[in-house]
Amino acid sequence: MATVLPFNGILYNQEIIGDLSAVVTPPYDVISPEEQIQFYERHPNNVVRLDFGKKTADDDEKNNVNTRAAGFFKDWIAQGILQRDSEPSLYLTTVAFQLGDCLITRYGMIALVGLEPFEKRIVLPHEKTFSKVKSERFDLIKACHANFSQIFSLYSDQEGILHLLKEAALDSKPLFDILDDKKDRHRMWRITEPAVHRKVQKLMEDKRLFIADGHHRYETALNYRAWRSKNDPDFTDNHPANYVMMYLCSMEDPGLVILPAHRMLHDVDSQIMKILPGKLEQYFEITRIPFAGKDQSKARKTLIDMLGAHESGNALGAYIKGSDAFLYLSLKQGVMETTFGHTIPESLRHLDVTVLTRLVLMEILGFDGNRLDNEHLISYTSSAEKAIDTVASGKSDMCFILNPTKIDQVRQIAEEGQIMPRKTTYFYPKALTGQVLNQLDRSDAG
Repeated sequence: MATVLPFNGILYNQEIIGDLSAVVTPPYDVISPEEQIQFYERHPNNVVRLDFGKKTADDDEKNNVNTRAAGFFKDWIAQGILQRDSEPSLYLTTVAFQLGDCLITRYGMIALVGLEPFEKRIVLPHEKTFSKVKSERFDLIKACHANFSQIFSLYSDQEGILHLLKEAALDSKPLFDILDDKKDRHRMWRITEPAVHRKVQKLMEDKRLFIADGHHRYETALNYRAWRSKNDPDFTDNHPANYVMMYLCSMEDPGLVILPAHRMLHDVDSQIMKILPGKLEQYFEITRIPFAGKDQSKARKTLIDMLGAHESGNALGAYIKGSDAFLYLSLKQGVMETTFGHTIPESLRHLDVTVLTRLVLMEILGFDGNRLDNEHLISYTSSAEKAIDTVASGKSDMCFILNPTKIDQVRQIAEEGQIMPRKTTYFYPKALTGQVLNQLDRSDAG
């Protein structure tokens, strides 16, 4: 059973900070190096200093990105810049955003969730993770003993759990009402009524939770609990390290949007790039979409439109550095079965991202697990235009454009206990880091 609890969150003191939009950020894993610098310069108390600090050439065991984060966290609490809520609360959030011509609002609840190993089938993953990222996150949580950003998870809300929170918040003023850099509007309410807490806790007991974003942070929380239990003589079942902060969103929420995660490949051998189109012909029907001279705009629109109109089978877009055309790749019938037999479960076999990872990257290009695990050799973006531009500018060697994975596919694969390739999904918008923090010291147990 899922354990979902209110907690005494740590919030920015807006009487000192002023505009909260100056100190919040997207999750660390979607912040570019340039954006990291911008957040540093935006405000001296920006949460980036806690959750995604800058490394320096002088870093050592006593002074590094993690020790600095711990120092900032301690100092900001002492100075009243961060304040712990006096009452346990559930935090209702909304984000209103533009998608095409539509204005959409998504609702979510920030709460503590009891940590459960994946094999218990209560909290379910759907993606593989990067070893290095988990190591870095583990070092940070050991230094700071806090959750600075919430894990984004999904559940089926047939009972209207979030509606209970909406009703409880109906007549109250939000704790904040801000716009982020993309002009998405974020609001949050504090729900303190114990009766509401008990009802939400009861209704969530039989739920399965599906991790949408934050697989690294969840696995790190499990590792932190194990580490804390071995090193803290006072560790018990009710220790704060048994819980992790989550943002919980309903699978039925019309504001739940998944964008594609396009791949950009770096340091690919030039000879491999030259022979790749010929190798692809064995497995795909290929349509070349040539550029009009140096102008890619019409060809780019054609490629994106063709992918968007795709309804059956599997299709990918590809762009290789130095090429004068995009490639539209339509998988030939029976290829995945012939190539892999039943070594890949059916629910995974016909995902576009599985076709790309197992067939193109591993079978054709010969990538091994170490390369797939290296975030510096394969990078990701939800923007097809950005992916294409990195190849056109020479910043990457090739890119692959995908359609988004559907929420029903995510749910089915997670329920089956299967794992998708890394970065299969891009849930949009991201839940802001810095809305509320969670301290993991015993004195702060809810």
